[in-house]
Amino acid sequence: MRHEDVYLFLIAEENAQRYLKGSYSFLDDAVIKSYQNSSTFIHYINNGMIFMESSRQSNILVQPVLSFYGMTHFLKGWLLTKRPDYPETTTVLAHGLTARKRKRKDYRFMEDEVKIQQRGLFPYVCRYLFSLHPFPLDRVSMRLLLCSIPELSNLWQLNQEESMVVIGEKNSRQLRFPNRILDGFHLKEETFVERIRLFLPPIKDIQQLDESLQIHLTEPIQDWNGPFRYRLDNELLYFPANRANYFPYSEILVHYLLLFHLSMICRYETEWWGELMQMKTDKEYPLIKHFLRITNEKTPLLIGQHLLKNVDSQNK
Repeated sequence: MRHEDVYLFLIAEENAQRYLKGSYSFLDDAVIKSYQNSSTFIHYINNGMIFMESSRQSNILVQPVLSFYGMTHFLKGWLLTKRPDYPETTTVLAHGLTARKRKRKDYRFMEDEVKIQQRGLFPYVCRYLFSLHPFPLDRVSMRLLLCSIPELSNLWQLNQEESMVVIGEKNSRQLRFPNRILDGFHLKEETFVERIRLFLPPIKDIQQLDESLQIHLTEPIQDWNGPFRYRLDNELLYFPANRANYFPYSEILVHYLLLFHLSMICRYETEWWGELMQMKTDKEYPLIKHFLRITNEKTPLLIGQHLLKNVDSQNK
């Protein structure tokens, strides 16, 4: 099922109320809460769709802001399915992230960082949607985030850098890790397998071949909340090429962090942003431009998959 169909289904009031009732099965007053929250839930989903569509049709100069708010609305809708009383306090309404206030004259986007706060929407999302509490990092670089999106891997290769490596197909039970990945992580086979086992279905067999480590699974990867990524246009499965590019958290968080930072730059670093978009001088330009196109396709899809799981489980 397409994610557009999921969202279209959920913005009908009767469907939204029934969906929330199923999501609140742990509550004694699930029926009451579902009625109370259905209108808010619908507006979150509908606003997310409108902001994302507006971003696709807008000039690239304003796309980061529209995409960021579109994604924020989708996340708030998803949160409401898990947290019936969201937002419990005004502190969770803040971004939960901060960016460097002043940009130096020799500013490079890829060297910049976002700092993670203890309170606000980002740590709240991490805790209640991804069971990350507290978030393991206190700051994240833009380079690491841009390296964590498989659709950008071709551009990194043109920069003569390898960000991610193909290790299989999306629905395959067999993963093939070229030996250069183990070299890039400075790990031996056993240690490497133990590091990634947490993010995999049960392992059926492991084979060390001359050029690669092959892992056979009992079932394909279904949970995309770890370091494994799939690319939309080719349905191939990717893994970080080395330890420096290892970000073992959901790609949803990658997109949120990048969109937050780009939206801040778009709003408050007008001169730098305008020159980048018009003059195209920095090597970051193609990465940022391609990211903004990909995120409008992929973030609704990734979040929609989680909402669809809930629909499927309720229909069983």
